[in-house]
Amino acid sequence: MTRAFFVFEDCWYNSYIDGLLRSRRLSEIHRITIDPEKCGGRPITRGLRIRVKDILDLLASGAPREEILQDYPMLEDGDITAALEYAAGQIDHPISPVV
Repeated sequence: MTRAFFVFEDCWYNSYIDGLLRSRRLSEIHRITIDPEKCGGRPITRGLRIRVKDILDLLASGAPREEILQDYPMLEDGDITAALEYAAGQIDHPISPVV
């Protein structure tokens, strides 16, 4: 499986992803891909046309994993975990104050 992180060249995100992939714990972040030809370049799961945002919206609305997996049979449990990992990485970055 190929990873498409070319959108994030020279960005903190590359080091974040590399750190996750090299960590001792199991990570599912490799399931997230970015392809300018799919979904307008938004992060999607395993090349499918299911956006990370869609998965997060379902979880935020209270849908349990089992229900999401039933409604979207092409998804796997690891895809949901990957969406959560991706979201966590997006909000956990330093913000420089504007002076």
